[in-house]
Amino acid sequence: MTRKKKKKILLIDDDLSLLTTLRDFLRFEGYEVTTADSGEKGLEELDSLKPDLVILDISMPGIGGVGFLKAVSSADGKPRYPVLVLTARSAMAEYFGEVDVAGFVAKPCDPQDLLMEVGRIIFLTAEEGVKSWDSSDARPQILLGEDDETRGKVLRDILIGAGFEVERVKRGPDLIERAIVAQPDVIVIKLIFGNMNGDTVARMLSELPKTHDIPIVLYDEGAADVSASEYGVDAPNIREFVHVDSLESLTEAVLKVAG
Repeated sequence: MTRKKKKKILLIDDDLSLLTTLRDFLRFEGYEVTTADSGEKGLEELDSLKPDLVILDISMPGIGGVGFLKAVSSADGKPRYPVLVLTARSAMAEYFGEVDVAGFVAKPCDPQDLLMEVGRIIFLTAEEGVKSWDSSDARPQILLGEDDETRGKVLRDILIGAGFEVERVKRGPDLIERAIVAQPDVIVIKLIFGNMNGDTVARMLSELPKTHDIPIVLYDEGAADVSASEYGVDAPNIREFVHVDSLESLTEAVLKVAG
C-alpha cells in the first residue's frame, strides 16, 4: 500500500513556546512541519522547502511577517504560497486589503481553530492553487453579519433556501477579514452589530481595494420608516438599507442586489 504523502507546512513565529506547541500539534495531526523563529529564517527555509501552506505570525522583530509577505509576493500582492496569518488584528484593515492571504487566525491561537483553517486552505489549494468558488456554476456567496444566534440561524436557512451559500460571522473585525479572503458576492450586515456597527464595517470595506466593489445590504431590526441618510449611513457600497419587519423583506432585498 502506498503511503499518502504528508502536506508540508512552514510555521513562522518568534514565540518559541507557541512554535513548539503548534509544531507538535500539527505533526500529531499528520502534517510535515518545518519551523522558523523569524521572517528571515522563514525565507531561508523556502530555499529548500516548497510548503503547501505557510503559517505566519505578523508581529516579529526584524523584517517580521509583513516583510516576509512582501518578499514572497508578486507586484499585485499574490504570495507564491498559500499563507495563513496569525494576527491580533492590529493594523489589519490598513494592510491586508492589499495582500492576497489565504486566511486569518487570531492570537492567542486556539489549536482547533487553527486546524480547521489549515484543513480548509489546503483542501481549496490542493488541486490547482485556486479557490473553488471561481467555478462558473457556483451558488452566489453571502457573508452574513448577525450576532443573534436565533435570528442568524433563521436568516441563514432562509437565504440558503433562496439559493445562496451563506457564511455567518458574529463580529465586525471577523467580517472584514472574511470579506477580504472570501470575496463574497453580497455582504449582509445588521446595523447594530457586535463590537463594530454595520455602517462602520461598510465604510471600512469601501476603502479597501479588494472589497470596495462588494455590494452590501444593511438592515435594522426596527420597522420604522427612517431613511439611510437620517441614520447617517452613507457608505457608497451600501446598495440597500432595509428596516426588517419580517425576514422575508430582507431576503427580497438580498435577491434584488444579488440578481
